[in-house]
Amino acid sequence: MENNLRRCKKCLLPETHETILFDEEGICNICRQNEFKNEKINWDARKEELTQLIEEHRGKYDYDCIIPFSGGKDSTWTLYYLMKEYNIKPLVVRFDHGFLRPNLNDNTTKVLRKLGVDFLTFTPNWKVVQKLMLQSFLEKGDFCWHCHTGIFSYPMWAALRHKVPLIFWGEPSAEYTSYFSYDQPEEVDEKRFNRYVNLGITALDMAVRIGDKMDERDLKPYTYPPLKELKALNYRSVCLGSYISWDVKKQSEIIMNELGWQGDRVENVPPEYQYEKIECYMQGVRDFIKYIKRGYTRPTHLASIDVRHGRLERNEGLEMLQKYEGKTPPSLSIFLDFIGLTEEEFYKVAESHTISPWKWNAFEAELGEQLPDYDQWSKDGKMDRSEALEQFKRWEKSNLNV
Repeated sequence: MENNLRRCKKCLLPETHETILFDEEGICNICRQNEFKNEKINWDARKEELTQLIEEHRGKYDYDCIIPFSGGKDSTWTLYYLMKEYNIKPLVVRFDHGFLRPNLNDNTTKVLRKLGVDFLTFTPNWKVVQKLMLQSFLEKGDFCWHCHTGIFSYPMWAALRHKVPLIFWGEPSAEYTSYFSYDQPEEVDEKRFNRYVNLGITALDMAVRIGDKMDERDLKPYTYPPLKELKALNYRSVCLGSYISWDVKKQSEIIMNELGWQGDRVENVPPEYQYEKIECYMQGVRDFIKYIKRGYTRPTHLASIDVRHGRLERNEGLEMLQKYEGKTPPSLSIFLDFIGLTEEEFYKVAESHTISPWKWNAFEAELGEQLPDYDQWSKDGKMDRSEALEQFKRWEKSNLNV
C-alpha cells in the first residue's frame, strides 16, 4: 500500500506519530532523545541511583517492591533483571486485560516458577470491559482504555493494600514518544497517568458517557489512587529504563536464553520480531485501527528502533513496511463481536479519527495471515447488539452536533 507521509530522515516515524517534531535536518525528536540517551547519560551513575533506591527499601516491608507484570518482554526483563542483579523479594502484580494468548500464559507460569515469586493477578468484570472498549473506540479510536488505565492504576492500589511503597515499571515512555524526555528519571505518577495513559478521559467521564447508571465501584480499577494516600505511603513509582539503558532486542534474547521465555507471531508483524507485543490477541486489530488513523503500525516502530541501533538500513525498513503494514487482521471479526458493531460501523468510527494529512484507502486493504493459535483465542462474551447500538447512536449524534 503506497504511503506518502513525511518521515524522519533517520528513522521511519511519520508526521502522524504522537508528539513528533522534525528539526531543520529532518530528524525527529524521538531520534534526538535516543541520541541523548546514548551520548549524554552517565549510566554508571544512574545504576548507582538504582542501587541506592533499592537498598533504601530492602527488607522494610512484606515485599521490597511491586513489579507490574504482563508476561511480555519488558515486564519479564524487569523482573528478571531486578532479581538477578539485586536478589530482591518482589510482589508481581498483573492486570488481566482479557486477551492473554496461550503462549503468554505458558511463559508466565514458566518464568514465575523459575524465578520463584509471589504473584497477584486481577481480572475485571467483562461486561464493564466491553462497554469501556466500545466507548473509548468511539471517542478516541483506541479501544485499549480499560487495558492501559488498569495496567497503570491497579498495581498502585495493590501497593496501598500491601503497604509496599516502591513500584518498578519497565521502559520509560521517552523511548517511544516525547511526552517525557530522557534528561531526568521518569516518575510513573498521576501526572503521567492523566497526561499519557488515560487518553484524557477519567473513569468518571466514562461513567457519564456510557450513561447506563454504572456502579462506580466497577470503575475503581481504572482510577488512580488518592495522592494523599500514596504520599502517606511515601511511594516511589519509577521506570527501570530510567536507570539502565533499554534495548528490547538484546533483553529479549537474554530472557529467552536464561528463562526459556518464548516469542510468538503477531498479526501483520514480521516474524523476526517475535518478541514484540505477544501478550494480546487483539494487537492486530489495534495496529489496524492505528493504520486507518495514522498510516503506520508496529513494524514502523520496530524498524525505527533497529535503524537507530544500526541493526537495519532505512531502505530495508521501508521495504518491510510495504510488505506488512495496512492488512486487515483476521481477528477483526472477533473484535466486532466483542464490541457489538458491524463492519460498516467500525470503519465509520475508525475513519472519523484519521490524522491529517493521512488518508486511508479501504480499497487497497488486503487480508492478513491467520496465526497458528487463532483457533485458541477466546471468542466467548459477545456484546449485546442493542446495548452496543445505543452507545454507537449516542456517539453518532454527538458527532453530528460538533
